[in-house]
Amino acid sequence: CISCTEDSTPGCSVPGEDFEVLEEDEDDLSELPPLEDVGRARGPLQEDAQSAEQGPGEAAEDPQEWLDVLGSGLLKKKTLVPGQGVESRPHKGQEVTVRLRATLDDGTVVEENPSLTFTLGDCDVLQALDLCVQLMEMRETALITSDAKYCYGAQGRSPDIPPNAALTLEVELLEARDAPDLELLSGKEKIDLANRKRERGNFYYQQADYVLAINSYDIALKVIGSSSKVDFTPDEEAELLDVKVKCLNNLAASQLKLDHYEAALKSCNLVLEHQPGNIKALFRKGKVLAQQGEYREAIPILKAALKLEPSNKTIHAELSKLVKKHADQKTVETEMYRKMLGNPSASSTPVKCKDKLTWTIPWKWLFGATAIALGGVALSVVIAARN
Repeated sequence: CISCTEDSTPGCSVPGEDFEVLEEDEDDLSELPPLEDVGRARGPLQEDAQSAEQGPGEAAEDPQEWLDVLGSGLLKKKTLVPGQGVESRPHKGQEVTVRLRATLDDGTVVEENPSLTFTLGDCDVLQALDLCVQLMEMRETALITSDAKYCYGAQGRSPDIPPNAALTLEVELLEARDAPDLELLSGKEKIDLANRKRERGNFYYQQADYVLAINSYDIALKVIGSSSKVDFTPDEEAELLDVKVKCLNNLAASQLKLDHYEAALKSCNLVLEHQPGNIKALFRKGKVLAQQGEYREAIPILKAALKLEPSNKTIHAELSKLVKKHADQKTVETEMYRKMLGNPSASSTPVKCKDKLTWTIPWKWLFGATAIALGGVALSVVIAARN
């Protein structure tokens, strides 16, 4: 559905596992394409797609009545039934409940939900829905037309929503209320909430939207790290820690995709504080350091990961690559230091001998001159004594 994710069955680390894969994901996500550029995105929906939502006897839609939400023509909203006034609009952070009907361009219904509840502004649902509901009034019914960029993107949703499919959403805002106090959540409620945010992050990662994935993982971590006035059982504490580690590992993977190396390194270190033998965190930390050119530090970390899982081909390949890069780096550094310090190479040996000769000749002349001078002084003393 609009608010669900497509996580795979949980599974532990296995030999040969691709470390670009998220926790609980079995497919290789490392080759996902980036989100399509706005310049290549599809244009606004045609008027016939808008009229498909009209009932008998309704007047044709006036394009001027459409609100261009982002100013790009890719996300538009139109009020069908007025609401209870601007002051009744919901605020970010509130829980809202809407009635939803989603269709493709050809009118095919792909989603109907009479009561969908989500946290506004947390990107728990499609961006098109999350952005437009913030502009709706209580009891308002609106029509939303959205490019694929703000729905299911280039991936689509198998089997009913094809790749790059635009959607038309009919939405009625039914209710808005304050979100529950995190301090008062039970252990199970906090675990469930954190997992929903984490799973949404996994959904955005699969869509190659790493910025929104990071946002969802951050929210999940804030839920886990929030103070509580309720006592948790040891099992609940352990499960919260497990969810935290998964979020941090997935967060590091997303940060790596965006080349946010310092942030990814911090996420890996936080995992290793709780689980020093976490292979995914060790691997990603080694990879981050390698990307920063810190081969000397990266190699022992990958060796530690390989020791924990000797048959893992991914670690073997990465370690071999780093060892070669480190050797090449040392060669370049050695040559650079030689030039900086003026250390001679084999071809400069004759010059060194010549330089030595130029220094030895003046010293010989100096000693000779000194000896002659001393001889002259001695002769003068003898003559003076005879007189």
